[in-house]
Amino acid sequence: MSRYLGIDLGTTTIAGVVLDTDSAQVIARHSIPNDSRLSGDEKSPGRSEWDIDRMVELSLQVISTVTEHIEVNALAGLGVTGQMHGMVLLDAASEPVSPFIGWQDQRCEEQVSGDRTYLQQMLELGGDGFEQSGCTPATGYMGSTLFWLKHNDLLPADTTACFAPDYLVSRLCDSQPVTDSTNAASAGLFDVMADAWNDELIAALGLCARHLPPVQPGCQAVGNLTEPSATRTGLPAGLPVANGCGDNQASFAGSVADYDRSVLVNIGTGAQISAFTEQLLLAEGLDLRPALGSGFLLVGAGLCGGRSYQLLRDFFYQVGRDIFGLADMPDIYDVLNQVASEVPPGADGLHCEPLFTGSRQQPERRAIWRGMSPANFTPGHMARALLEGLAEQIKILYKRMQQAGLGDHDLLVGSGNAIRKNQLLADILSASFDLPLQMTIYTEEAAVGAALCAAVATGQFSDIQQASREVVGTSRPN
Repeated sequence: MSRYLGIDLGTTTIAGVVLDTDSAQVIARHSIPNDSRLSGDEKSPGRSEWDIDRMVELSLQVISTVTEHIEVNALAGLGVTGQMHGMVLLDAASEPVSPFIGWQDQRCEEQVSGDRTYLQQMLELGGDGFEQSGCTPATGYMGSTLFWLKHNDLLPADTTACFAPDYLVSRLCDSQPVTDSTNAASAGLFDVMADAWNDELIAALGLCARHLPPVQPGCQAVGNLTEPSATRTGLPAGLPVANGCGDNQASFAGSVADYDRSVLVNIGTGAQISAFTEQLLLAEGLDLRPALGSGFLLVGAGLCGGRSYQLLRDFFYQVGRDIFGLADMPDIYDVLNQVASEVPPGADGLHCEPLFTGSRQQPERRAIWRGMSPANFTPGHMARALLEGLAEQIKILYKRMQQAGLGDHDLLVGSGNAIRKNQLLADILSASFDLPLQMTIYTEEAAVGAALCAAVATGQFSDIQQASREVVGTSRPN
């Protein structure tokens, strides 16, 4: 049996695939919008809160639909990935006692004393202890949110923080949640060198290790599908379930065949660039995340991505409504791409830094347009300049990687709908890096990576690199 189910709990959508590892084909796929958000609109600014049990219910719907027309008894395992930043508090019975607080949450940017924010105070208290974490904590991370909860007397002693994919696995198997290093490192409290929670740092922040989930090696089976879960999804009871993994690492595994030659650029709501390394390369502004199995991913994560282009589109929508009184507006992405493609590279001197919501290191920064003139103050120039600015922000992150000691690469791999649906952006990225850009074969890369984790967990492959090489490297478009 060589068919594996992979589930991805994304911020925007929840997706599932059935991957046949022998043919390297996705034989079934399904996704639905993640409508579990509870707050984060104008009524609750600065909050990103979600109903975690609704996320589970949506995941079960995806599973039952994606497997509806396949022979479920031929499935060999199930893997889960999802948004690696964020957390939900669970009680001793593994029941939620808080909403899921997502990575876009801004509560740690609130002032705690004087002009200092919670995040600034956390960084001061942790000091050099964060050097071993592989990442500088940002608002929305598990460690940051725990710090805020602790200082606002909202962290009960008998609770444990849990990542979203780990919660789904625990529900499928009716087991106590565990995590792996790919998720644990996203908390900002993990020691990537020791591959364990950083107890000294946790204590310096006034937190307790008991609030953090136990860590087990990745790509391992941690349970089996229960009878109730089987009844709800139509899957066979007893199906092996692998532990949850971070969506960045899963996407890399589902996108890249040759880990040493390739650099991966993923653009969705945000954007990030990832490259594999066996070395401990630490640099300001970059994350060093445990890869699935051995090694690390050096990652540059940005908040500007597809959402930045969406903001420009929404601006033109508002012009249509407010200036011309248009009630219904068509999707104008294709129109924006067309007028932008008619503008020469460099946008006739118009430059854009599309940091509408800041950066992870400088959340207070905002977007900048400069070099405007009568010749370039057009919709096409604005669209072209924004896309070039987005590519420039990603290239800056890659240069930091090289300065940290990362070797050169000769292949740029692109993933995410913001690239897949925008050939102009793909061309701009290729020109910016001076490398050929190869789009990923699979459209649900993270879910494919989760399925590959399940294949490793059940013994079909010795490790995730072999799985990626033998499946992603031989795949062809469906």
